Amino acid sequence: MKKGKKAKTPSRVEYEQQHPTVSFRTSRDLYDRLQKVKKAEGKSVADVLRIGVGLLEVQVEQEDRIREEAYEAGREQGFGEAYDGYAVEYPCSVCGRQLVVTTKEEKEFIKRKLREAGWGHSDCVDGGR
Repeated sequence: MKKGKKAKTPSRVEYEQQHPTVSFRTSRDLYDRLQKVKKAEGKSVADVLRIGVGLLEVQVEQEDRIREEAYEAGREQGFGEAYDGYAVEYPCSVCGRQLVVTTKEEKEFIKRKLREAGWGHSDCVDGGR
């Protein structure tokens, strides 16, 4: 062990790990304001930091909630627009209620039937006659 340097006890090491040091420089104006708040409220720098972090956490949570709500609204709108523009629906042959083409088997069947019926680009179909 180095001379003059005392070994830390395990409890001290654990305490320092659980309570890390925060050190920063700030402007004179902010420092003076901090001192004024500490004195007026009887708070420590750690107390003022806890309050400030708490207020910002609330703001961050609100922003996250707003962002999530906006994402969901946009997703629903986009899905609705895509559905309206691209979904293929057909009536059930038994009850008549609408079905939406979703499975690979349905898509393959439709492709095969369209080819069999001679469907294609208008230029291709017209030019081939």
